[in-house]
Amino acid sequence: MRFPQVPLGSLVCAIVWMSASTPSYCAPKESGTMQAHGDFDVKITPQRADNPDAEAAGFARIALDKRYHGAIEGSGRGEMLAAGDGSKSGAYVALEKVSGTLDGREGSFALLHSAVMVDGVPRDWSIRVVPDSGTGQLTGIEGRLRITMAAGKHSYDLEYTLPTD
Repeated sequence: MRFPQVPLGSLVCAIVWMSASTPSYCAPKESGTMQAHGDFDVKITPQRADNPDAEAAGFARIALDKRYHGAIEGSGRGEMLAAGDGSKSGAYVALEKVSGTLDGREGSFALLHSAVMVDGVPRDWSIRVVPDSGTGQLTGIEGRLRITMAAGKHSYDLEYTLPTD
Protein backbone atom coordinates (compact mmCIF):
# COMPACT_ATOMS: atom_id res chain seq x y z
CA MET A 1 0.00 0.00 0.00
CA ARG A 2 1.42 3.39 -0.94
CA PHE A 3 0.40 6.58 0.88
CA PRO A 4 -0.25 9.75 -1.12
CA GLN A 5 2.27 12.60 -1.22
CA VAL A 6 1.96 14.51 2.07
CA PRO A 7 1.39 18.29 1.77
CA LEU A 8 3.96 19.34 4.36
CA GLY A 9 2.43 22.69 5.29
CA SER A 10 -0.91 21.08 6.13
CA LEU A 11 0.72 18.22 8.00
CA VAL A 12 2.98 20.40 10.10
CA CYS A 13 0.36 23.02 10.96
CA ALA A 14 -2.48 20.60 11.48
CA ILE A 15 -0.74 17.81 13.37
CA VAL A 16 2.54 18.98 14.81
CA TRP A 17 2.45 22.64 15.81
CA MET A 18 -0.75 24.10 17.21
CA SER A 19 -1.12 26.63 20.01
CA ALA A 20 -1.21 30.19 21.25
CA SER A 21 1.90 32.18 22.04
CA THR A 22 2.77 32.75 25.68
CA PRO A 23 5.49 34.89 27.27
CA SER A 24 8.81 33.33 28.25
CA TYR A 25 9.32 32.46 31.90
CA CYS A 26 10.20 29.57 34.14
CA ALA A 27 8.49 29.35 37.51
CA PRO A 28 8.17 26.58 40.10
CA LYS A 29 4.88 24.76 40.52
CA GLU A 30 3.74 22.37 43.24
CA SER A 31 5.85 19.28 43.99
CA GLY A 32 8.99 20.62 42.29
CA THR A 33 7.48 20.78 38.81
CA MET A 34 8.78 23.67 36.73
CA GLN A 35 7.05 25.31 33.80
CA ALA A 36 8.96 26.82 30.89
CA HIS A 37 7.46 28.94 28.12
CA GLY A 38 8.76 30.51 24.95
CA ASP A 39 8.57 30.39 21.20
CA PHE A 40 10.51 28.79 18.39
CA ASP A 41 11.15 28.94 14.67
CA VAL A 42 11.07 25.75 12.65
CA LYS A 43 12.43 24.76 9.27
CA ILE A 44 11.23 21.50 7.74
CA THR A 45 13.03 19.72 4.92
CA PRO A 46 11.53 16.72 3.11
CA GLN A 47 13.91 13.74 2.99
CA ARG A 48 14.11 10.74 0.69
CA ALA A 49 13.75 7.19 1.96
CA ASP A 50 17.23 5.73 2.45
CA ASN A 51 16.49 2.04 1.77
CA PRO A 52 14.07 -0.09 -0.30
CA ASP A 53 11.86 -1.04 2.65
CA ALA A 54 11.42 2.59 3.73
CA GLU A 55 10.68 3.60 0.14
CA ALA A 56 8.07 0.83 -0.17
CA ALA A 57 6.31 2.04 3.01
CA GLY A 58 5.65 5.39 1.34
CA PHE A 59 5.75 7.48 4.52
CA ALA A 60 6.75 11.13 4.44
CA ARG A 61 10.18 11.63 6.05
CA ILE A 62 10.95 15.15 7.23
CA ALA A 63 14.04 16.72 8.84
CA LEU A 64 13.32 19.22 11.63
CA ASP A 65 15.53 22.22 12.47
CA LYS A 66 14.25 24.43 15.31
CA ARG A 67 15.54 27.52 17.12
CA TYR A 68 14.11 27.89 20.64
CA HIS A 69 13.75 31.23 22.47
CA GLY A 70 12.56 32.01 26.00
CA ALA A 71 13.13 29.61 28.87
CA ILE A 72 14.81 27.30 26.36
CA GLU A 73 17.60 28.99 24.41
CA GLY A 74 19.03 26.64 21.84
CA SER A 75 18.26 24.38 18.94
CA GLY A 76 16.24 21.28 18.21
CA ARG A 77 17.17 18.80 15.49
CA GLY A 78 15.18 15.76 14.56
CA GLU A 79 13.29 13.63 12.13
CA MET A 80 9.59 12.97 11.56
CA LEU A 81 7.79 10.11 9.82
CA ALA A 82 4.21 10.77 8.74
CA ALA A 83 1.37 8.78 7.19
CA GLY A 84 -1.77 10.10 5.53
CA ASP A 85 -2.31 13.31 3.63
CA GLY A 86 -2.12 15.60 6.69
CA SER A 87 -5.13 17.67 5.68
CA LYS A 88 -7.88 15.46 7.10
CA SER A 89 -6.46 12.33 8.70
CA GLY A 90 -3.03 10.90 9.38
CA ALA A 91 -0.40 10.28 12.02
CA TYR A 92 3.17 11.18 12.82
CA VAL A 93 6.04 10.21 15.09
CA ALA A 94 9.23 12.21 15.55
CA LEU A 95 12.39 12.26 17.62
CA GLU A 96 14.06 15.56 18.40
CA LYS A 97 17.24 16.43 20.30
CA VAL A 98 17.06 19.80 22.08
CA SER A 99 20.45 21.35 22.94
CA GLY A 100 21.18 24.60 24.76
CA THR A 101 20.00 26.01 28.06
CA LEU A 102 16.76 25.51 29.98
CA ASP A 103 16.23 28.17 32.63
CA GLY A 104 19.99 28.79 32.59
CA ARG A 105 20.95 25.10 32.92
CA GLU A 106 23.11 23.86 30.05
CA GLY A 107 22.66 20.46 28.43
CA SER A 108 20.46 18.53 26.06
CA PHE A 109 17.51 16.13 26.10
CA ALA A 110 15.45 14.18 23.57
CA LEU A 111 11.73 14.53 22.84
CA LEU A 112 9.40 11.84 21.50
CA HIS A 113 6.47 13.28 19.48
CA SER A 114 3.38 11.35 18.37
CA ALA A 115 -0.13 12.22 17.23
CA VAL A 116 -3.08 10.96 15.25
CA MET A 117 -5.37 13.28 13.31
CA VAL A 118 -8.98 12.30 12.53
CA ASP A 119 -11.22 14.55 10.44
CA GLY A 120 -8.77 17.44 10.88
CA VAL A 121 -8.66 17.17 14.69
CA PRO A 122 -5.49 15.98 16.52
CA ARG A 123 -6.02 13.10 18.96
CA ASP A 124 -3.70 11.37 21.36
CA TRP A 125 -1.09 14.10 20.83
CA SER A 126 1.90 13.54 23.09
CA ILE A 127 5.37 15.07 23.36
CA ARG A 128 7.46 13.59 26.17
CA VAL A 129 11.02 13.94 27.34
CA VAL A 130 12.75 10.63 26.60
CA PRO A 131 13.75 9.02 29.94
CA ASP A 132 17.48 9.22 30.76
CA SER A 133 18.17 11.41 27.69
CA GLY A 134 19.24 14.50 29.65
CA THR A 135 22.89 15.56 29.60
CA GLY A 136 24.96 18.12 31.50
CA GLN A 137 22.92 20.16 33.97
CA LEU A 138 19.75 18.61 32.49
CA THR A 139 20.67 15.06 33.51
CA GLY A 140 17.61 13.35 35.00
CA ILE A 141 15.07 15.69 33.35
CA GLU A 142 11.52 14.34 32.99
CA GLY A 143 8.53 16.08 31.49
CA ARG A 144 5.99 16.82 28.81
CA LEU A 145 5.92 19.54 26.17
CA ARG A 146 2.95 21.22 24.49
CA ILE A 147 3.39 23.05 21.20
CA THR A 148 0.90 25.60 19.96
CA MET A 149 0.49 27.88 16.96
CA ALA A 150 -1.36 31.17 16.63
CA ALA A 151 -1.08 33.82 13.92
CA GLY A 152 1.74 31.84 12.28
CA LYS A 153 3.89 31.85 15.44
CA HIS A 154 4.99 28.68 17.26
CA SER A 155 5.25 28.48 21.05
CA TYR A 156 5.94 25.82 23.66
CA ASP A 157 5.01 25.03 27.24
CA LEU A 158 7.29 22.53 28.97
CA GLU A 159 6.38 21.04 32.35
CA TYR A 160 9.45 19.35 33.76
CA THR A 161 11.26 18.14 36.84
CA LEU A 162 14.95 17.84 37.59
CA PRO A 163 16.55 15.87 40.41
CA THR A 164 17.44 17.99 43.43
CA ASP A 165 21.14 18.27 44.28
